[in-house]
Formats: sequence, C-alpha cells, structure tokens
Amino acid sequence: MSAKPLTLQEALKQTFGFDQFRPHQEELAEGLLSQRDVFGVMPTGGGKSLCYQLPAVCSQGCAVVVSPLIALMKDQVDAANANGIRAACVNSSMPNEERLQASRAYQTGELDLLYLAPERLSSPGMLDRLHDCPTNGPAFFAIDEAHCLSEWGHDFRPDYLFLTELKKAFPQTPLAAFTATATPKVAQDIESRLGLVNPVKVRASFDRANLSYDVRQKQDLEDQLLCFLREREGQSGIIYRTSRKSVETTAALLKSNGIPAQGYHAGMESTERNRVQDAFIRDDVGIIVATVAFGMGIDKPDVRFVVHCDLPKTIESYYQETGRAGRDGDPSQCLLLYSPADSVKLRRFHEEIPDEQERRRNLALLREMERFAASPSCRRKALLNYFGEEHSEENCGSCDFCQGEYKELEGTRDAQILCSAVARSGERFGVTHVCDIVAGANTQKIRDNGHNELKTWGAGKEKPKKHWRFILDQLLNRDVLQFADDGLPVPKLTDTAWDIMKGKQPFLYHQDQRADSFKPDTKKGENIPCHAGLFEHLRALRKSIADADEVPPYVVFSDKTLRFLAATMPQQQSELSSIPGIGTRKVESYGDSFLNAIASYLAENPNAAKDKSTLQSIEPKKEPQSSNKPKGETFAITL
Repeated sequence: MSAKPLTLQEALKQTFGFDQFRPHQEELAEGLLSQRDVFGVMPTGGGKSLCYQLPAVCSQGCAVVVSPLIALMKDQVDAANANGIRAACVNSSMPNEERLQASRAYQTGELDLLYLAPERLSSPGMLDRLHDCPTNGPAFFAIDEAHCLSEWGHDFRPDYLFLTELKKAFPQTPLAAFTATATPKVAQDIESRLGLVNPVKVRASFDRANLSYDVRQKQDLEDQLLCFLREREGQSGIIYRTSRKSVETTAALLKSNGIPAQGYHAGMESTERNRVQDAFIRDDVGIIVATVAFGMGIDKPDVRFVVHCDLPKTIESYYQETGRAGRDGDPSQCLLLYSPADSVKLRRFHEEIPDEQERRRNLALLREMERFAASPSCRRKALLNYFGEEHSEENCGSCDFCQGEYKELEGTRDAQILCSAVARSGERFGVTHVCDIVAGANTQKIRDNGHNELKTWGAGKEKPKKHWRFILDQLLNRDVLQFADDGLPVPKLTDTAWDIMKGKQPFLYHQDQRADSFKPDTKKGENIPCHAGLFEHLRALRKSIADADEVPPYVVFSDKTLRFLAATMPQQQSELSSIPGIGTRKVESYGDSFLNAIASYLAENPNAAKDKSTLQSIEPKKEPQSSNKPKGETFAITL
C-alpha cells in the first residue's frame, strides 16, 4: 500500500484546484487528520464535503461516508473521481457485480472514499466487513446530514439511529458529523447520540450573503409565479408546494405557459422520480416543482432561485430548502408566497398528532414560521436570530424589508377594536370569528353566540375582512395577542394588549407597498464578469462532455470556473492550473477540449478578445483563512 504524503494545502491545490480554504474547512480537516472527532454545523454551500474528502486523500486507508440519499451517491462519487479521488459507493440500487467490485476495492486498499447509505451500514455483518481491509478499519467515519439523527431535527430518520453503534464497534476510529441546519438543542443531541469524544467543533455563520429573501402574501398565485419566472428565463430553480396535487397543477400551469418544468413528489414511481431528478441535475430541465421530498443533498451549484408557494412547516425546513439556491456563491433569490390559509391547513394537520408533547412542539415551530412570514422585519436577521446568531448590520440590503418595500403605518385604533372584540367575546374564539365580529358578519355562529349584540360588532365594517385578518396577524406576531397554551388558534390578551386598549401604548405596523414585479437582485455574491458569448459556448461544451461521461455538468466544471475561463481566455495548459476549481486531474481530463473551444471561439469572434481580463483583476475578495488559534468565546463555545 502506497503512502499518501500530500499535506492538506498540497492536496487542496492538486485535487480541487483551490489556493486557500473557506472558513473553518482547514480546522475540521486537520482535526480528522490528527485522529480527533469533529462536528461541523455549516450552511449549505459552505464546503462541508471538502472537510472529509480532503483528509481522506491525505490519510492512510479509506474513509466511510454515510449519506442518506442513494439517488445522489453516484453523482457524489463521480464528482470525487473527476477530482482524482478514488471513490465508490455500495447501495441497494446498484447491480450486484458493481457492489462486489466496490467491496473488493475497499478490501484491497484501493479506495479513498466509500459511500454507504445508513440502511446498508446497519445491514447484518456490515460493521464486521468494514474491518476487512489493509488498515483493519476505516480511516474515519463521516456522517452527512447528521440532523437526521436527532428527534428534534426537521428531518428525523429512524435508520440513522444505528449510527450510535459506531463508537462501540470502532472506539479508536475518528467520527465526523456534518449538518447544514441544527439549533443548539439539535446539535447537543447529535453529539450525545454519536458519543463524540472531545470533538473539534465548528458552528459556522448561517448567513448566506449571496441569497436575497422576498416574502409576499399570496394574491393571485398563478400570476405572481408566472411574473417571477418570466424575469428569470433560462435560470435553474426549485418551486416547492405542500401537496402532490398542487405539484401536478403548478407543473401543468408552467408547461401550458411555455415554461419547461417537471413535477416531483413521493407518490411518483421511484424510476420516474430518479429520471426527473437526473434531468434537473444534468441541466436537461431547468425548473422542478416539488414537495419537500425533493432536494436534500442536491449538489447542483447553479440553482438561481427557490420559490415556496406555501408556508413551510418550520424555519429550519425553510432555511434548508432555500439553501439549495446559490451554492456557487452567485446571487440567487428566495421567494416565499404565503397566506393565512396556509397556517390553518398546517395547524389542522398538527392538531391531529396524538402525542401531546409532539403536537405542542410542532405547533410552536409553526408559530415561529408564521411570525417570520407575517411580521415584516429584516429577513436575514430573523433567520440568524432563530439559529442563535446576531446579524451585525442594521440593514442587510438584500431582503424585501431592508430594500424599503414596507411603509410604517399607525394602527392603534384598529388594534383597539380587535383587542376589544377578543375581550368582549371572552377570549374563547378563533381568529376568523374575531375578524367576523369586527367586520359585522351575519354568520350563524355570530347569531348563536349573541355576538351581533357586542359593542364591537361591525365596528370595522368600512374595511375589508382581509385587512382585519392582516392586523390581527400583526398583533399575534408582535405578542400583543398570544395563542392559548393548548395550541388552539384562540387569541388571548396580554398586558400589552390592555395597555393599547387603554391608550397607554400606540401600535404601529408595516404595510407592503409593492406591485407584483420581481427584479433580479445583483447586490451580493461572486458573479464573475466575463464574455457572455464565450461563457455560453463553454457551457455547451461542458454539457456535451458531461452527457458523454454520464455525469452532471457541474462535475466537469462549475459555472464559476467557466466564468473564469470566459474572462481570462487562457491559451495553454500552464494557465489552467491558476483557474479556481481546476485541479491536476481536470487539467489532464478536460484541459485540451476547453483550450481548443476558447481558441476556436476567438477565431470566429475576434472582437471577443477585447473583453479578456487578467486573473488578478477579477479574483473575488478572498475569505480569511481559518486558523486553529484561539479566537475568543464565540469560537471556543461553538455549539
């Protein structure tokens, strides 16, 4: 067995084509190389996979990666192989001969990485078979999507519970856990269940600076969605719906309007789901309309937008799903369209949960999501606060609120009317009924309870009922009113509500001033300026190479690497190694093809050469390198 003498820095350049690490990658990779457990909570697009792939290249033996999505393993393996990493996977969807071939490669020490699904890892005898290799066991275990292990996480999976056995079976083998979303409570649960021993722990910033957030009430969903998409023709995106029927309806709507889209939900045959997912990853279809069954672990880096047409169940789910946009660092948009009816549907679903503690927990998480959607404030700050992180800037500059789309209005009188209706009806009725009282509705429920005799009945009849629902939502989201402790949507008065009714305190609220226009956000990110025609020319070449190799286009080169190529227009192989994302193996595999394509394009378009830039003039501002030196309490107490 040959030694692996490369240092992390050497392997970073030769294998991945990068000169420096992103924040925290180096300390996690060094932790594994020094035989320590590690735990990384890093946002989507933060480079988690490099944290275990790089030490696998530099270690003796083979690292075992536990990944929950069988459908994506081949793409992960293809991407690793394209970088010169010896990788394979074993899962139930593979032909038996391919599984045997991967097993033999592991046994003979010919692999750097072996990907296993948790179901495969927990199969009888698998842990014993992992001892059957030249190093008598894996170099280390890496657990991807580790939040699946925690019952407090947003995507708990019982199959992950077997991972608690790893420390018993391999007590001396380092264990690495990685996740993009974990509250402190979830992180503590993960660390405890896996039995991590004095781990190197990193809790990176959850801020995705290149993502812009836009939250709007649903008015006419079809028109709003089509308007948004027509501004983004040719871009890749994901549209989330809550039900299978709405997925099919929305996909059909887009197709009938000339927008190529495919639907994806759990009710489809697995072969069809895999076909749709492959078509999206390989750029054969640009837009996927899906339930939340789609997306976890998607490595496609150039998703330019994520749209939620319904309210997500939790902020963690929302963060995870929006995080699938802009993994390459380029500007990308996250649009949430919601209505109070979304909350009603989700609340009814949660109220059917038989376990009282679980029901209360889900309702509390939904309440946080409702607050985020219906309370206008800096969206970025609200997201970061949820994960226990402060946003230092007063104005993030890239969300609907911070871009000045809301106007502050005086609403004390309206708040007094609604609070009075809650008080006079005995704090026993839901939000719809309270709004009916104020609007002067003549419903059977109003008459049966004598609420048409209340002083506040019809006090707001000059304004539409949706106005009163909006103001009531604002009162709830500001904790002026609070729902009952039993989880039912029955508003109760707080001390602040009484102060407002007595005129001791004003009530101000924000009103959305926008028309339904959706302009692309270009304020943040790392979009490299380049010659557009050459970029598209190289994209076409990348697609043809990827199709021939049966891999996703991003496995060949990322969009960012193509932009560097289209900007610097290199003429010889020695120049390619300076381009970010082009390592030694990719120079050998693809270098001549792309150099020839650049040369032929310039021959046919001689004027394009005037747009040529130097690497130094377009290199984005580099992120500071991570360090193992102490950096104060924030770094010392990370989880």
